[in-house]
Amino acid sequence: MRIWDINPGYLNRQSLLGEHRELHGIISIIANGKYGYSRHPETIRWIGHDWALAKRHKQLACEMALRKFTDKSPVISCENDGTWPTTYIDEPDRQFQLLKEKYIYKEKGRISLPKNEQQLWSQHKYSVLARDPNIYKDIGRHVSVIKGDFPELALLLVELLRCPPTEGGIRNAIQHMWGYVADIPGSKNFEIHSCSLHRLLMETQKMAIVTNEPYITGSTALSELMSWLPDIVPVNTKLGVTQLKIENLSHSAPSEAESQNPST
Repeated sequence: MRIWDINPGYLNRQSLLGEHRELHGIISIIANGKYGYSRHPETIRWIGHDWALAKRHKQLACEMALRKFTDKSPVISCENDGTWPTTYIDEPDRQFQLLKEKYIYKEKGRISLPKNEQQLWSQHKYSVLARDPNIYKDIGRHVSVIKGDFPELALLLVELLRCPPTEGGIRNAIQHMWGYVADIPGSKNFEIHSCSLHRLLMETQKMAIVTNEPYITGSTALSELMSWLPDIVPVNTKLGVTQLKIENLSHSAPSEAESQNPST
């Protein structure tokens, strides 16, 4: 039994659909007081976190939709406390290693498993931009000059992506992503500044997949931002992520080029 904490885009088809089934199993055990697997560590860590289970399910469903699977079993939670489990069965960096071992001779996920901090950051950057542009800039500066902090960065990114993005943040991130497909035939007449967030993200998904644009098809934001659209928060909401965690990645000064180009 496994509910992954890293983005569902890293899971292959079998793992993605498998987690979807197991998540429903955990919900049934918790909601109905079933005995089977009730003392499993994975079940125990989700007790009292109905909202987070529903959100994880939505993230899975949005990734499934991106891969043309249909979710016919929505999960609805009456709670809205926004809290996630504080424990992990395996830390996020270990989860990446487990998938690397698991997928040696198997189909891979939509997003390539990261080989280093720089690749991990490039895959998450637009998801982070949707949450807080200042955190986005800080992490970008640190990652450009550090090596060997993959475990800390992996944990920080998992926790950041559990925070709700703002409406303005989502639009900003998608518009950055749209820049990679804006010159493709069929996208010229699309007005990105006046359409709904849902349509903007749908069009970005469509154009990225049609053209197989590697930087965007390999982004966590391509599916996970969709899971937050009905739940977006006011623009002035602050994230509950401490600056200390970002500073712990590195104490090196940012390069001039990196500080002047926050969109890369």
